[in-house]
Amino acid sequence: MLETVAIWGITAKSVSSVMLIWAVYSQYIPRHVRSQMEIYFYKLLGWLSFYVHIKFTEHTEEGLKRSENYNAIRNYLSTNTAARAQRLKANESKNSKSLVLSMDDHEEVEDVFNGVKVKWYSNVKVTETQSNYGRNNSYERRFFTLTFHRRHRGMIIDTYITHVLREGKAIGVRNRERKLYTNNSSSEWYPWMSGKWSNVPFHHPATFETLAMDPEKKERIKKDLVKFSKGKDYYKKVGKAWKRGYLLFGPPGTGKMISAIANFLDYDVYDLELTTVKDNSELKKLLLETQGKSIVVIEDIDCSLDLTGQRKTKKEEDEEEDKEKKKEKKKEDEKKSKVTLSGLLNSIDGLWSACSDEKIIIFTTNFVDKLDPALIRRGRMDNHIEMSYCRFEAFKVLAKNYLEIESHELYGEIERLLEETDMSPADVAETLMPKSDEEDADVCIKRLVKTVEEEKEKAKKLAEEEEKSKAEKEEKRKKKKEEEADNKKTEEDEKKVKGSKVNGDLSEKNGTN
Repeated sequence: MLETVAIWGITAKSVSSVMLIWAVYSQYIPRHVRSQMEIYFYKLLGWLSFYVHIKFTEHTEEGLKRSENYNAIRNYLSTNTAARAQRLKANESKNSKSLVLSMDDHEEVEDVFNGVKVKWYSNVKVTETQSNYGRNNSYERRFFTLTFHRRHRGMIIDTYITHVLREGKAIGVRNRERKLYTNNSSSEWYPWMSGKWSNVPFHHPATFETLAMDPEKKERIKKDLVKFSKGKDYYKKVGKAWKRGYLLFGPPGTGKMISAIANFLDYDVYDLELTTVKDNSELKKLLLETQGKSIVVIEDIDCSLDLTGQRKTKKEEDEEEDKEKKKEKKKEDEKKSKVTLSGLLNSIDGLWSACSDEKIIIFTTNFVDKLDPALIRRGRMDNHIEMSYCRFEAFKVLAKNYLEIESHELYGEIERLLEETDMSPADVAETLMPKSDEEDADVCIKRLVKTVEEEKEKAKKLAEEEEKSKAEKEEKRKKKKEEEADNKKTEEDEKKVKGSKVNGDLSEKNGTN
């Protein structure tokens, strides 16, 4: 008993001494001296230790891109070593199709490969920073550390790490759940944090089979997509980045087929909101965070920032400089995006566009004529797809989807009406949808005929009103022109009368003299 008490007493004194020494070391030794001392301390440990340590960080050293190797290692450890870890983190199906158990922070597990034991450590380091506004911010840097005996260095580096990365990537593909991403505001994320994008599972039911479009056009698009998805070697051979651009344009309400493309190719979707991006640099960082096998979407690009119209020449910029200066004071307190057309073009089609493979970029717009030609030229937007009004072939797809019919006695009448009337697929679909259990296909088809006839009549009246308005404007223009001509003639006559009077007065004066 006395020996136990003595041991605990010695232990307590030792811990107290260590804590005192550490407090003195931290408080009185300058930071740069401590750094040098720690370097030599770790070197000394390296000379005395028989073990090798390899560090795998969550992000690249520049903090620009998330490490694919880190994700692969995490997948491998969650599957192969989770059963042996004491503390685990349970992640729900945000990033995979099933519940994922992974190592908790500061946990270690053992793994055996070809009879060789290795250890994996899960670490996190919290760093405190101070912003320009005086606020303290903290962010976490996670990393895995692989430890093994130095006599196995060759086998571990050449074989084991390759095995872990290969297996981890395969596990990620098997557990992958497609996601819909949206970018966070630039003010809400910092370097080394994975907060540039937020995501939810992507479960949109749209497919090409349910898309209201001409069948021949759909087949052409599907063949183009398949050719792209299998074109890795081809793109490398011709010296192009493995990406493809699609411009979807059409009148409002025609709908878009982004979800159908994503489901067809099994791709993730990144919905990029340009107005929340601070500047061109932040835009590049956002795009670097996107993964392959994905679609980057910028919807209604004609409404996104000042990306429409022709780019200004130097002379035009100088002429508008004074106007801009007047506006600067008004906008100085507003947080406006400074993304430029040039910055967007460089991000999607410049050197940075080759930083990840197998990516589709989609722009959507209702007013394609407003866009700068440089933005939508071939090579950037390779395939221009017009989402037109609903015609008979598209109607048949909708009727089959909504009413499960392929023919009806009114199909001929509907074909004639749809060829004469501009009606969006969304409007047709809403009209075809049964509004109660009592409504059958016959009721919905007759309602569509009535609706299209009403739309046709509205369009006719609108055209007549526009024609009448145009005629009235033309009449006013002619009347104004005639009035201007009469006024001009009156002025000329008055000048002539005045001139004659002056000449008469001069003649009378000369006669008197």
